[in-house]
Parts: sequence; structure tokens; C-alpha cells
Amino acid sequence: MNEKFSKIGFVLAVAGSAVGLGNAWKFPTLVGQNGGSAFVLLYLILTLGVGFIIFLAELSIGKLSEKDPVNAYYTLAPKNKRLWSLVGFSMIGAILIVSFYSVIIGWIVKYIYFGFFPLPKSIDESAASFGNLLSNDVISQFVCFTFVFVVIFYVVSKGVKSGIEKLNVWMMPSLFILLILMLGYSFSMEGFSKASDFLFSPDFSKLGVGSFLSALGLACFSLSIGVGSIITYSASLPDKTNFISSTINIIFINVIIGIMMGLIVFTFVFEFNGDPAQQGPGLIFVSLMNLFSNINPIGFLPLGNILAVVFFIALFFAGITSAISMIEPLTFYLINSYNFSRKKALVLIAFVVYFLGSLCILSSIEWSKDSLEFFGKSFFDILDFVASNLMMPLGGLFGAIFVGFVLKKEALKTLFNPYMRGIFFEIWYFFLRFISPLAVILIMAKQIFF
Repeated sequence: MNEKFSKIGFVLAVAGSAVGLGNAWKFPTLVGQNGGSAFVLLYLILTLGVGFIIFLAELSIGKLSEKDPVNAYYTLAPKNKRLWSLVGFSMIGAILIVSFYSVIIGWIVKYIYFGFFPLPKSIDESAASFGNLLSNDVISQFVCFTFVFVVIFYVVSKGVKSGIEKLNVWMMPSLFILLILMLGYSFSMEGFSKASDFLFSPDFSKLGVGSFLSALGLACFSLSIGVGSIITYSASLPDKTNFISSTINIIFINVIIGIMMGLIVFTFVFEFNGDPAQQGPGLIFVSLMNLFSNINPIGFLPLGNILAVVFFIALFFAGITSAISMIEPLTFYLINSYNFSRKKALVLIAFVVYFLGSLCILSSIEWSKDSLEFFGKSFFDILDFVASNLMMPLGGLFGAIFVGFVLKKEALKTLFNPYMRGIFFEIWYFFLRFISPLAVILIMAKQIFF
């Protein structure tokens, strides 16, 4: 018998899966570059019109089967069971993601440590410090990666209730409180009004095909679609849970935290004349570290250091809650299919994750990176490309096709009937069959060819 989440535990666990490091740089940057609140509106429409649709499809698979992704497809498929069960192996993409994701969270741990010492005084010094960490400081990277690795696997080893739910029930509210504190401080800065204008002043002239595809990709993949996490978590969804309202709450939490992150990040960027066009890790590990150093102390309190430590702890929380959601699908599969104990399953997965994560670290180190470059890409970048641009979209695409064309409509109606019926169910079903698959194909095309 599967362990079951509590209702709030399910919402916070899935929200924790959705809220990740991309909220700190991808969401605010895309909003700022694509017309501010015009892009936010477009993102919300596509989240509800596409992401929400596929999310409910994956949730249906997990809820109807109460099994891991592979066995869920095998159990529910009326024919071609073994062929459909292969779709469940998209969860391997989650293992690839957590391997390099843990390395990035390790960088965050290192920057929490940096926050207790004098911060870099110039952007060049900040860039040199980050570059040195990546290309030369192999010991620090391995120590921090190992710490993150142990935390992730310890939490998952405790199971659904005692591990995953318990961590999310205190870590997600803690993340929210930390962000509120930083946002409260941001109110007092002149850069806050500029950040608000940058993020929320609608400029529909900046919206184009590129904006549409960016919002579409963000809508689908900010909800952890396509890697088995939703199927696995919903298999442990408590009975009589209104999963429609739960899903809306999850989307709301994800969007709100993205907006809060954006306001915080760009308040500091504008306050100290940073570059708002910069994105990715450089925005966080280079620009912000330098900007924190410009904050004047209050008496004996080094306010810049305090804010740096709080900000990176918040990022650590966001990263860990995402990472643990990526381990559970394969763990659940090994337990179900091979009668492994949770401990034995995690030992096997841990070996793979640590091995791949180690190669990711070595692929950026000066003396070893040439040996880990393939087709002009580092091993780190290859894992990212295969998982994010191939396995995740394919998992979401085939999930939508399976629920829309293979599962019996009556079974879905029975599942949805207490919470969504009549015309609302028919609209969802139409979008699932004819709109969502096309949307995912467009996302894949953009990621691979453009």
C-alpha cells in the first residue's frame, strides 16, 4: 500500500518540485525582455491553456494507476502495454537533471559560505571568483556537491510522509518567509520602482513569436511536466482530494514566487546600475554578489552579507525541493518492479547521480574539461540538452497523447466528475487532444532548431 500525502503536503510537494532555481533568473529575465506584464499575462494564459492541461493528464495517469510512471502506462494501456511503458522511462531525464542540478545547488552552498566573508568589490572580481570556482576549485565543488547529494538522498530515504512531505511542509513556507523579508527590504530601495516598471509595465509591442514560444516553454516545464514527478506524486494523492483546486494552488505559488524573485533580483540590479539584460547563473553568482557588496552596513551589521546569505539560503531551499522530486519516480519504479527496499533502490540511484554529477564538475575544471567535451559541448551541457530539450518534452507529448487518445474517456469522466464536469471537462479534453501536443512540438522545435 502506497504512503499518502496529506492534502497540503501534496500541494507543497508539487509546488516545491515546480519552484526551482529557474525562478531566480529565467522567469524574471524572460518577463523583463518580453514586455513586462504583457509577458506575465501571456504566460498565465499558456500556463492555464497548455501547462495546466498536461499537468492534469499526468495527474490522471498517477491517480488512476497509483503506480510509478513505467508501471502506470503498462497498467492503464489497453494494448501495446510494453510499448507504452517505455514512455514512463522519461523519468530517466529526471536523474540526468538532478545530477547537474545538484552541482549548481552545490555552488549555492559555496556562496552561502562566501556570504560570511568580505564580498567582491567589483564586477570583475566577482566574475573572477565564480570563474575560479568552476575551473579550478575542484575540492570545494566536490565538498559542496557531496553535501547536497547527502541531503537529497537522506530526505528521499525517509519516504513520502516522513521525508518528502515533511521537508516541503517546513521548507516551502520558510522559502516564502525569506523572500518576503528580502522583498520588504527591497521596498526601501529606489531600485524597487524601476524593477516594478521593468517587470510589470505592459509593452505589447515586444511580444512576438519568440515571446510566445518562450512563455509556452516556461508554462510547460516550470510545472515539472514530462519527468514522471507528477505521475509519481499523484499516485500518493489522498482520496477525495480536489486535484483541480490543488493544481491551481500549485500554479499560483509558482507564479507568485517567480514574481517575488524577479522584484528582489531586479531591485538590486537597478539600485546599483547592474545589467538587467544579463541572465542565467551569471546574474546570480556574478552580478548579485557584487551588488550586495554595495549595500552600506547598519552600525556593526554587514547588511550586504546578511542579505547575500539569506538570498542564497532561499535559493538552496528552492533547489532542494525540486531535486528531491526528481529522485522519487525511479525510486518508486525500482521498489514496485524489482521488490527493492527503498534503501537498496536509493543506493543504486545514488551511485549513478554521484558519478554523473562528478563528471559534470570535471567537465568545467581546467585540467580535465577537454577530455569531457563531445560534439563541441561539455558533459554538463550535454546532460542539460538531452534532459531538458528531448526527454522532458517527449515525456509531456506522449503523456498528452496517451490520456487523450488511449485512455477511455469514461474513466477520465469518472475521475474528474466530482471536481470538473460538463463543458469544462469537454474543453479540457479537446485541448489535451488537439492543442497541447502541438504546443509541445513547437517547444521542442524552438529548443532544438532555434
